[in-house]
Amino acid sequence: MRSRGRRAPGRHDRDAGGPRELLEGKQALREEIWSKLRAARVARFPGVENRIPNFVGAEAAAARLRRTSLWAQARTLKCNPDSPQRPVRAAALQDGKLVAMAVPRLASEQPFFLLDPRELSMSARAASSIRGASGAGRTVDFDALDPVDLVVTGCVAVGEDGARLGKGGGFSDLELAIATEAGLVGPKTRVVTTVHEIQVLPAGAIPVTAHDVRVDMIVTPDRVIRCPRRGRARASIRWDELTEEKIASIPVLRRLARLRSRSES
Repeated sequence: MRSRGRRAPGRHDRDAGGPRELLEGKQALREEIWSKLRAARVARFPGVENRIPNFVGAEAAAARLRRTSLWAQARTLKCNPDSPQRPVRAAALQDGKLVAMAVPRLASEQPFFLLDPRELSMSARAASSIRGASGAGRTVDFDALDPVDLVVTGCVAVGEDGARLGKGGGFSDLELAIATEAGLVGPKTRVVTTVHEIQVLPAGAIPVTAHDVRVDMIVTPDRVIRCPRRGRARASIRWDELTEEKIASIPVLRRLARLRSRSES
């Protein structure tokens, strides 16, 4: 059943670069997962199409993540702003962790909300929403962030081999690449996701390239899956796959592109 309320956004890969066959294959897989979530009646507001899908059990998945050793060891998180990871953001703030939450679509000159649990003017639950973060946190650039212990990312689907399928905009990959080049994400930083069981696919089911971001751990309401780390590529900005439209739409990319152009001239 389709969720009522907000209209689903259009395809996020409309300004994506790369082989069209690969892009269409990924989109077909997204549509399959969204359809299965709807059919199983586990899709929640604001709907699933063209989104990181919110799902029944998101709170249970966050609670299971909260019981892992990776969570216990992490002091600073970088987290996506999507609805299914809101319980993760709230739990992090409740546990006294510093949270860097991406501004949706990296649309600001300062692309992160920095949430310090010691400085919140509202509850952790309220501050974990996009609207709450804009009031409780402060917007900052990458150079104002501390090194990140744990990256939490949203997925449309994820393979047991760690392969990740996002909603097509490439923002998670860009955030991780820029953070890596800024020295905020290193070899010891782990990447995790919380998803519904329907979103977990067998190894090899998600088409990827050698430099696509992979996750280290998948957490569902029912289990924890640890993924192999062998042969992981270092995240980096793939300028040859960024369209002019994509660069123009993201302030931090425009700035980095200008710096790159000057260094090459």
